[in-house]
Amino acid sequence: MSTEHKITTQKVNFKVFRFNADEDYLPYYENYDMEVTSEEVVLDILNRIKWDHDGSFSYRRSCRHGICGACAIKVNGRSTLACKESMNDMVELFGNELVIEPLSKKRVIKDMIIDKADFWEKHDAVTPYLVAEIDENPQSENLVSPEDADKLDEADLCIQCGACHYACPAVEVNEDFFGPAAFAAAYRFSADVRDNSTSRLADVNEEKQGVWDCVKCFECAEACPKEINPIGKITKLHQMAFQEGIAKNNVAVRHAVGFKKSIMKNGVLDEGGLVLYSEGPAIVKHLPVAFRMFTKGKIVPPWGITKSENLDEIQKLVKSSSTAKF
Repeated sequence: MSTEHKITTQKVNFKVFRFNADEDYLPYYENYDMEVTSEEVVLDILNRIKWDHDGSFSYRRSCRHGICGACAIKVNGRSTLACKESMNDMVELFGNELVIEPLSKKRVIKDMIIDKADFWEKHDAVTPYLVAEIDENPQSENLVSPEDADKLDEADLCIQCGACHYACPAVEVNEDFFGPAAFAAAYRFSADVRDNSTSRLADVNEEKQGVWDCVKCFECAEACPKEINPIGKITKLHQMAFQEGIAKNNVAVRHAVGFKKSIMKNGVLDEGGLVLYSEGPAIVKHLPVAFRMFTKGKIVPPWGITKSENLDEIQKLVKSSSTAKF
């Protein structure tokens, strides 16, 4: 029986983002019609555009093994590592019209190459290394148990490609926000039993720059090519803040506390009560919206909330799963 792999081809139109910050006033798109084989990945297409169509086309690439993160771009708006994604999969997902763009259009230097200075500055701001007193001439290894290693939750597998960072809407609108990749790095070292930092966790809990400004959209989890799930690390940094007693009394923290209290009390979420608990007197600014929601049946007054029939079970579940005091 023959095990020979049959190579197939199909025609694909690539609409490719082009821009040279030194020469162009506005970006534009070039179209390239190409026959794509079943063996090719997106990086092969970038190479062919440069080698066969336009030598000025620019992009980053290095290891070709999905571990350096240099070739991260977007295909039809989806963040991807060019060296990792099969063209067959891209066509199956999006069809035969593919748009190739950089991770961030507003940071483009040339074509697929972007200025990642903000990414590295925010990565550096979270102290992305172990802080510990060490013996310069150790006589034995500093061993970490498998159980303690598991606490890192694969955060150490991040390749700093920037895909999650530039997919984050909070990063786009808040220049102070550290971003999901930086938070993943902060968690990786804060969760390490060898680390003795006293400032990192406080830094990522400051307003505007810290984890409480995350909008929980899960875009970072969708964008990550290594499936590290940065949003999960952000949630764990929230828990660490409560465990260490450094969570501040602000709207975001009160929202987390109020959410748990509401579920414990009713077994269901009291949305109006949650806003009141979170905002306090500032809730008056939400009254026009609250009134419209009330008339549409989207929120109910406290006396109108029907408690869950399984309230006892829900309360036991919340108590058993809580790892920190609020």
